[in-house]
Amino acid sequence: MRFRTKLAKPPKLPKLQYKLLLKSKLFHTYLYSMQSILIKNARIVNRGTISQGDILVKNGRIDRIAGTIDQAADIVLDAEGKYVLPGIIDDQVHFREPGLTHKADIYSESRAAVAGGVTSFMEMPNTKPPATTQALLADKYAIAARNSLANYSFYMGAANDNLEEVLRTDPSNVCGVKVFMGSSTGNMLVDSLHTLEALFSNCPMLIATHCEDEPTVKANEAAYREKYGENLPMRLHPEIRSVEACLRSSSFAVDLAKKHGSRLHILHISTKDELDLFRNDIPLEQKKITAEVCVHHLYFHTGDYEELGSRIKCNPAIKGQSHRDALFPALLDDRLDVIATDHAPHTWEEKQNPYFQAPSGLPLVQHSLNVMLEFYQQGRISLERIVEKMCHAPAIAFQVADRGYIDEGKWADLLIVDAEKSWTVTPDTLQYKCKWSPFEGHTFKGRVETTLVSGRLAWNQGHFHEEGAGMRLDFNRR
Repeated sequence: MRFRTKLAKPPKLPKLQYKLLLKSKLFHTYLYSMQSILIKNARIVNRGTISQGDILVKNGRIDRIAGTIDQAADIVLDAEGKYVLPGIIDDQVHFREPGLTHKADIYSESRAAVAGGVTSFMEMPNTKPPATTQALLADKYAIAARNSLANYSFYMGAANDNLEEVLRTDPSNVCGVKVFMGSSTGNMLVDSLHTLEALFSNCPMLIATHCEDEPTVKANEAAYREKYGENLPMRLHPEIRSVEACLRSSSFAVDLAKKHGSRLHILHISTKDELDLFRNDIPLEQKKITAEVCVHHLYFHTGDYEELGSRIKCNPAIKGQSHRDALFPALLDDRLDVIATDHAPHTWEEKQNPYFQAPSGLPLVQHSLNVMLEFYQQGRISLERIVEKMCHAPAIAFQVADRGYIDEGKWADLLIVDAEKSWTVTPDTLQYKCKWSPFEGHTFKGRVETTLVSGRLAWNQGHFHEEGAGMRLDFNRR
């Protein structure tokens, strides 16, 4: 791959002001986004088609797409024999900052994201302290502005007693409101019927829900604790975080949304029983109720607990093979709209605890595209459909401004992918701060060679380019 670079010419400023700007990451983002980048000989995957051509990036955006572009550029990337995809938009991650940075932080996990082709992320509020006030939410945006290599947005967290704060959220620059209708890491359970009714009836923006019925989960926990004590086998996790718990909560959320006309997005669907809650007879743009599926629920099933144990313990639980096998057809027929990760890292030491002490969650953001490329290699899904579900659909569902497509005028979030390159996941390839993965030792076919974030080079041939930062996502909402 041919690669050359030079900095754009900086603006003329007074000497002291210029020195201060040189220390600012935002200024470096500005300089590097001013570089022009020309991608040659690409197989461009976009809007349901694959076409051959060149892509010219200027001022951070896609300036021109054509069969051949003969024009000088600061950086030239030859993508001969490779695919260019839009950057992935992951609508559900946990990057653990603030307060849980021994597990992960925005800097480390955004690096892992861009190495895996995720150029934009939407991060959850269950940090310490949780993002349940506008001030705490603003603090997270400030951290990301300094440290995130990828583009970013953060959910406002709902609680039983913060409706007024939630309703102050700006829909134009915040991805959504997150409601834990089942407890998980961070103990942000919203179980007040009065609060839920008020939220669903008054919130003007997207409500994203974690749906597991808390009384059902607690009753299951008590029954299994009485039978097994503290040392439950990990394989019983889907019996505690059961199909019934998921269906009861998801059905309740859908009923609330229909009653109040809310914009509802249900996260990480894990059971075949929930699939009838969702429509596939209207375009995504017209849906008021949408659903997400995560790569681990598409990939693993209960038979994998014997080998992987707590490494695949997550909420909602990975369930039986019949549930896993039902999710893929629902993804392809558009009952399930978006593919995400629910990236949720914990330290290796934490995951070695007995069942009730081992936290739920697994690191995935670096490998979500690889999982889907494995399905592509098996002939189960096309590249065009992968792009639809990981790039186009999140942009539509969340109304993300100017991202998710390879179109002239949109931000240049782009991936160069070698679909034929095989590689093995080893500790030295992991960018996660926790430094473990359920895929360690697994060989994938297909690898992200280059990642552009908002028109600047962020990852190329195994190396990060950290001269600039990601951008805050904007949303086309009225």
